[in-house]
Amino acid sequence: MSDTHSPSAAAGAADEHSIEDVRKHVRTYLIIGAALMAGTLLTVWASLINFGSREINIAIALLIACVKGFLVAGFFMHLISEKKMIYSVLVFTVFFFVALMFLTLWSMAHGNVIQIR
Repeated sequence: MSDTHSPSAAAGAADEHSIEDVRKHVRTYLIIGAALMAGTLLTVWASLINFGSREINIAIALLIACVKGFLVAGFFMHLISEKKMIYSVLVFTVFFFVALMFLTLWSMAHGNVIQIR
C-alpha cells in the first residue's frame, strides 16, 4: 500500500517550483496589485472631473474598470495563459456586456421611443 502523503512525496512536490519561480510570481502579483491601486486612485480622480457629458464620464469610468478587470482576470485568475476556449468565452462576454451597455444608454436617450409616453 503506497502512501501519497509520505515525506519523500512532499519533497518531490516542493521541488517542482524553485524559489526563483515563486519570487517571480510574487513580484508579478505585487506589480499587478500596485497597478490596481493606481487604477482605483485614477477612478476616484476621474469621478471628480466633468468631461462634458454624462456619457463620456461613464465611458471613461468603464474603460478604467475594464483595464482593472483585465488585470484581475488575466493575472490573478490566470486567464492570460489559458487556451482558445477561454478567450472565446471572454470575447463573447465582452461583446454582450458592450451590447447591454449600449442598449441601456440608448434607452435613456431623450426622444427615444421608450421615453415617449
